[in-house]
Amino acid sequence: MTEVTPNQVESPFQRLQRELGELINCAKLGDRLPTEPELAKQLRVSRSTLREAMRSFETQGLLIRKQGSGTYRADSSSVFETGLEVLESLETLAARFGLDVSMGELLVEQIPADENLAMTLNTEKGSQLVNVSRVITVKNQPAAFLRDILPLDVIASKDLEEGFTGSVLDLLIQRADPMPEQSRTEIKVIPAPREVARALDIQRGEALLMFEADLVDKTGRVIDHSFSWFLPGYFHFHVNRKIGII
Repeated sequence: MTEVTPNQVESPFQRLQRELGELINCAKLGDRLPTEPELAKQLRVSRSTLREAMRSFETQGLLIRKQGSGTYRADSSSVFETGLEVLESLETLAARFGLDVSMGELLVEQIPADENLAMTLNTEKGSQLVNVSRVITVKNQPAAFLRDILPLDVIASKDLEEGFTGSVLDLLIQRADPMPEQSRTEIKVIPAPREVARALDIQRGEALLMFEADLVDKTGRVIDHSFSWFLPGYFHFHVNRKIGII
């Protein structure tokens, strides 16, 4: 392990982060780490302190935790590395990177619009909307959970039956009625809600990257309100920015 010189002041948590980082670096990509009790004993900390340290490595995309299976070093060969300047589906990105991506469990149902959805989608409160929830897998492992909510006049349940592979965006672009024009997206890191944790086979409260977006057509109408939850170990997003002229 890396030596700490007498001139360096290292807190107990910094020591834990350093030793855990060295342990992760020594593991091969895709390898499973020791169990939490084993790691806590090896690193001389409580399990709650260990989880806090591991969460930062998950957020960096270095670890992936799978409910009932264990914690693994992320396999960089299955990572989406992309900018956010162009709106593209995960299927389009996967095809470009040559990644094995497929749709897992799919749920299509009608739900009543609450006050917020009614305002966002410019419809009456209580009116019926189509809710499309599905898991996206990479190499047969859950990597993202997507949820799209759309008005019935934009998409119907029958449109999402035979032939639907997971991308509502690609389906709307292909139909071109209405034609998507742009997306307004809010990006944040959140603890995994119960439903999402269950779908992704991770522990509730694990750190996830979430996109909440409004897809707008050429007339400015919001035609899709969506949530996308990503496991950090599978996704590295970036934005190219230019210096502004003052």
